[in-house]
Amino acid sequence: MPTALALSPHLDDAAFSCGGLLASLAGEGWRVVMATLFTGSVSDPKGFALACQLDKGLPAEIDYMVLRRAEDDRAAEELGIAPPRHLPFREAPHRGYGSAPELFSAPRADDGIAADLAPALAELIAAERPDLILAPQAVGGHVDHVQAVRALTSLAVPIPILWWRDFPYTVREATPREPLADLFAALPVRRIALDPGARARKRAACAAYTSQIGFQFGGVAGLDARLAREEGIEGFRLAGRLGAPIPGLDAG
Repeated sequence: MPTALALSPHLDDAAFSCGGLLASLAGEGWRVVMATLFTGSVSDPKGFALACQLDKGLPAEIDYMVLRRAEDDRAAEELGIAPPRHLPFREAPHRGYGSAPELFSAPRADDGIAADLAPALAELIAAERPDLILAPQAVGGHVDHVQAVRALTSLAVPIPILWWRDFPYTVREATPREPLADLFAALPVRRIALDPGARARKRAACAAYTSQIGFQFGGVAGLDARLAREEGIEGFRLAGRLGAPIPGLDAG
């Protein structure tokens, strides 16, 4: 069976941005693996890193990433895909980024995480042997998304990649930041129209990230409203040539 590998910067990005496609591929008999890059626990977070936990109503003594990895496990179950993979890299607040504006600015000169990510991604890709990779375009400009793209593009893998548009950053501003737009400008646009089953699985998977729904959408009702406005459409840029048919994928 063909394999799809989704490379998610954070524990929710793949489900939010292309969960419907992941569910559709699984329903067509694909083996689908969702791998999240920045999932490393930090035993005693401080400053802004701790604030990122407290502002979601979680006390300081909770291991935030353990909780989020469990949410990711539930999301994968809702999508009907393989158990997720969790790489041990630390999120940006644990790498010296000290405020929300810094998370959406250019990467710090001393942040060498892309160089560390690249060999780990190469090893993951060699182990999973995917026929298709899914990855973010870094719409919104979150530094972890930017560094994930930098790491993957440094490998020049000979595998087709569907680069997803990062939801909900795509809808937070009328003109969202796209710091890496030049990387994708020449690639053809592809869209998938989700069937009702895939839409329902995506919604259930997104809702599984209970620690994030209030922060990201204002609650479950807000999540449902945002997803409804997407009208079951997920958007991508395609690098390379697809070998196996993708259910619901159009030509532009």
